[in-house]
Amino acid sequence: MHFEPQPVDNNRLAHLCGPMDENLRQISAALDVTLFRRGERFIVSGANAERAVDILQKFYAIADKPVSVEDVQLALVEQRANLAQAVEKPAILTKKPEPDSEELPAVETPVLKTRRSDLRGRTPHQNQYLKSILEHDVTFGIGPAGTGKTYLAVACAVDALERDAVKRIVLTRPAVEAGERLGFLPGDLAQKVDPYLRPLYDALYDLMGFDRVQKMFEKQAIEIAPLAYMRGRTLNHAFIILDEAQNTTPEQMKMFLTRIGFGSKSVVTGDVTQIDLQRNQKSGLIDAAAVLKDVRGIAFTHFNSTDVVRHPLVARIVDAYESAGEASAIAATFSNAAKK
Repeated sequence: MHFEPQPVDNNRLAHLCGPMDENLRQISAALDVTLFRRGERFIVSGANAERAVDILQKFYAIADKPVSVEDVQLALVEQRANLAQAVEKPAILTKKPEPDSEELPAVETPVLKTRRSDLRGRTPHQNQYLKSILEHDVTFGIGPAGTGKTYLAVACAVDALERDAVKRIVLTRPAVEAGERLGFLPGDLAQKVDPYLRPLYDALYDLMGFDRVQKMFEKQAIEIAPLAYMRGRTLNHAFIILDEAQNTTPEQMKMFLTRIGFGSKSVVTGDVTQIDLQRNQKSGLIDAAAVLKDVRGIAFTHFNSTDVVRHPLVARIVDAYESAGEASAIAATFSNAAKK
């Protein structure tokens, strides 16, 4: 498949391709296509050649200034999500709806008050997640790494604080190590839990700036509350985020959810494929999803690999692990049947 931009503009071509053709390599790797450029002519081959040409056309039209790698990666993510939604719609129209099935409606991205003017949901599930957080007092975001669960929750918390809808942001996370025992950590309580809450800090710094975040900590408008020390508290007029909730026990999850006071919102995020609990322990997130699914006022958003807003290869990595897991489950089923 060929693409020849018209009119030809060497500056636009340079901006489109990026330094050392890095943007072209990103498109080639993410879409699994072969992409060559000869002068102003692009030659694309592969099953996703048409999608690659669409990306090239889109960015050539706006390449009056340099196109960053991040812009290309985000465009690939959005294209993947839109394609998945387009594939799902015909299936929904031709299939009789099941009682528990839920068709995802088109939702516009809510405008949040943060220093990131370009902040918006990149996929339909992300838009639905933002809408659920704004409209519900308790929201669960469940899905694989890179789907924006934590970042978007922090963005909504910052927005609520800036609009004076809440008086403080409370961040918590279970102190469970990912397969490694690091021993006792030095420092006071905040310093001990700091490594576990680093993703939340990173989101705050990006959305508010380092200096403003430090001032909010000094005023106690942002609070770190280790999950183990939350029993007995009532959190009024607060925006509470429980991150990595798959590593809570059912008892911890119940304890956390019953801390919510008047004028408060709570967002619970987690990935049920990355549980670091002991093998005989049940995840509080899985338990809560089953127990609370019909409770009015609680919203659930389930993400998948099409919602991954990181390097485009992350979505393919997630898909590969899911396929491997399904293959292992099928093999185990046949193995058990053979033994019987």
